[in-house]
Amino acid sequence: MSAITIFGYEISGAFVLVSIFFTLISLGANWRLFLKCEQPGWAAFVPGYNVVVAMRIIGRPSSHALLFLIPGFNVYFTLRTMIELAQSFGKRTTLDYLLVVFFNVFYMLNLSLAYQEEYDGPVYGETANKKNALGFSAA
Repeated sequence: MSAITIFGYEISGAFVLVSIFFTLISLGANWRLFLKCEQPGWAAFVPGYNVVVAMRIIGRPSSHALLFLIPGFNVYFTLRTMIELAQSFGKRTTLDYLLVVFFNVFYMLNLSLAYQEEYDGPVYGETANKKNALGFSAA
């Protein structure tokens, strides 16, 4: 394939093909992940709404999707969201956290396609619930 020029930058055809490949894998993984969490699968294909659905899966309010629009904080929040999504499937070891951060596309594909992986439910606010169960007051 010949090079493609986008906004004055020359991009090789191989890079475009690899990007399309990873995009299709990510969309398929999100579709299956949403279905596994009893959410509509088509939501994976709607930009913006897929983030709202991901917030519902991890138990965060839908308004937290707007936090991705804050420059700088969105990097931290993306990592936090990926880890909370892994926790929603019972993945709580340091190795799982590292894998979800560095190999996100393939880790999400594994979560969505593996039959032994089950959705445990939302995890956001779990520590607050544990504190209340131990007798601490909620402020």
